[in-house]
Amino acid sequence: MDYRGLTLDPFQEQAITWLRDGRSVLVCAPTGTGKTLVADAVVDLALEEGRQVIYTAPVKALSNQKFRDYCRLHGEQNVGLVTGDLVIRRDAPCLVMTTEILRNMLLVHEDLSDLKAVVLDEIHFLDDRERGTVWEEVLIYLSPDVQVVGLSATLSNVEEFAEWLSTVRGKRVEVVEEHTRAVPLSIKLANWDCGVVDPDQFPAWHKRWKKKEQGNRPARGQKRQRSRGRAPVRQRHRYTSHVELYRMLREQHMPYLYFVPSRKLAELAARRLGENVRGSLVPQADQERLDKHLSDAFDRLGYAVLDPDLVSLYRRGIGFHHAGLHVQLKALVEDLYERKLLQVLYTTTTFALGINMPARTVVMDGLVEFNGHSMMPLSIRQFMQKAGRAGRRGMDDHGTVIVRMDYPDWPKLEAEMRRYLHGQSEPVRSTFNLSLNSVVNLLQQRGRDHCRAIVEKSFLAFRQGKDTRHLVQQSQGLQGQLSSMGVEPGAWPKSPKLQRKVKDLKKLKKRIKLGGVKVWRDFERRRQFLVDLGYLGEDDSLKAGGKVLQHIQIQEVFTTEIVLAGVLEGQPPATLFGLLCAMTGRLPKGVHLYTHRLPPRLRGLAVACDEIRQSEPVGKSEALLGLEVNWCPPLMAFGEAWYNGDTLEQIYELYSSETDISGGLISGFRRAKDLAGQLREAHGEHEQMATMFRKMVKTVSRDEVEVVA
Repeated sequence: MDYRGLTLDPFQEQAITWLRDGRSVLVCAPTGTGKTLVADAVVDLALEEGRQVIYTAPVKALSNQKFRDYCRLHGEQNVGLVTGDLVIRRDAPCLVMTTEILRNMLLVHEDLSDLKAVVLDEIHFLDDRERGTVWEEVLIYLSPDVQVVGLSATLSNVEEFAEWLSTVRGKRVEVVEEHTRAVPLSIKLANWDCGVVDPDQFPAWHKRWKKKEQGNRPARGQKRQRSRGRAPVRQRHRYTSHVELYRMLREQHMPYLYFVPSRKLAELAARRLGENVRGSLVPQADQERLDKHLSDAFDRLGYAVLDPDLVSLYRRGIGFHHAGLHVQLKALVEDLYERKLLQVLYTTTTFALGINMPARTVVMDGLVEFNGHSMMPLSIRQFMQKAGRAGRRGMDDHGTVIVRMDYPDWPKLEAEMRRYLHGQSEPVRSTFNLSLNSVVNLLQQRGRDHCRAIVEKSFLAFRQGKDTRHLVQQSQGLQGQLSSMGVEPGAWPKSPKLQRKVKDLKKLKKRIKLGGVKVWRDFERRRQFLVDLGYLGEDDSLKAGGKVLQHIQIQEVFTTEIVLAGVLEGQPPATLFGLLCAMTGRLPKGVHLYTHRLPPRLRGLAVACDEIRQSEPVGKSEALLGLEVNWCPPLMAFGEAWYNGDTLEQIYELYSSETDISGGLISGFRRAKDLAGQLREAHGEHEQMATMFRKMVKTVSRDEVEVVA
């Protein structure tokens, strides 16, 4: 079967055939094998029938990329984008959006009667601790008549997932798996001493190094010699630098992506390599094209965004990419990379999450990553998401993954490395954890009995049901053993051995009883919490807090308590936008503020909100949901400046930072704008406040906040 001039692989052909038959499909295939062609096919089918289709993605960068792709394929008039940041052609037949937007549409029963299919890219995001519940809600709320296309490279328990989804949808969901990469991967380890070697060769190199190290140590009882008049020099292990790796990899392995664990390292490493490279890494034949792109970009963006140092770095074929980067710089780097005008790109995990930008080689600076609390070893899924960027289909015979591995690190990471080489990705587990906003809306839209039916359709309930059935089998077997030994149900035997068995049986029965109702019990705990707060009546009727919470999805209780306390009333719009920025953004480490005291006009408001942040309702909501409430008062000044018309360049004067944080600031402004929109809805009956928030959204929607990047 051919599609768009391409000969389809068997798994693509099978998936598209089932889609044409009107079935839902889960497609599991390694990165770079062409899963997105299946999504493209269902979009084509929907548009051919004059029906609506929705493509969802977990990250806005991927949503924006698909929006641009589909605009080129189907014409701008047929494609819309809805991400919370931006709404473009909301009524277009093909809509690209974040998963949260679709959940919200389904929650309020928006008319989707013409919807043919929904694509859930990176569907394994269902087990994301903070956002995974949204994926489950979408799959539960969607009409059974809507086709579902789930895409993943790392859904190892796909049969179990499909079994659950078939139960929820009321129709069989087909599974299409492809285990062979279109471009084979080879994984290597590298350091300054051994160079680039296969993993099975590394232990011998490590053993040789260790023996040499031990030989250099003084014997027991022997003191280290010291230079005359100087303290003994402490021996330090020599670690491999990214510049040394570049010298090993140049030409044969370029272009390559170099994954680092932090934004700061991405920028510093790129600039350091630029200092060590003579001339340009870009082939001479492409240099003129690169210069033209950079000249056009400079004319468009100006000195404030694209300074001469960056131009010089890009001209050498070197770049960096991370979530905090200026949105227009991020778009420029992605464009240059897609056009093969960057040969080395230092990046954080932003490039591992679905963005279709492969390289010949992927280099990992290490095997640990910050999980929000501490540095932890990469999961197999995280490792494979990064590794999967190696190898360009149609351009490379194979892709290479190189892990920087210094000898002292090997004992700690050897077991992890073997897991990555031989293990399957971790199975997707449910993180079902309904937001309080969802609880309120479900109770109002569907009623309590229907709510129970919904939450018991969750993947978590499905898994718990399987576990409970297994426990039932265990308890029946144990009861049978006791009966065969003459111990009747409820009897207490004299034998200590049999007493232990009776105790085990009681524990099993208790687990069975609790397991069957856990999901509903969690829902009831949330409902009771809202009743105790006075947001809901005992009959689930909406009180003042519930009427506000019905519209609030960001910092739910914190925001609602601020509204109920009357803190927002009478405040200037600029000050209020600053407050929303403090509630939705966060300054990264390493940012130095030139003034640590807020101006008097903001100080009193910050103190009032800080008291609410520390209040019992907000603290209890954190404990109940397991999610930290955000509050960063210094950002009030940043948000106020943006509302008043200051440019990003003027806002730079409020702080100094070793890395570009403008992308993070813009994301914070956009999220604050989202919260302003929610507050506008929450103040629907208060015309003056609703009008003020409506004007606020319009005022802050300018410049970089409106850029699709």
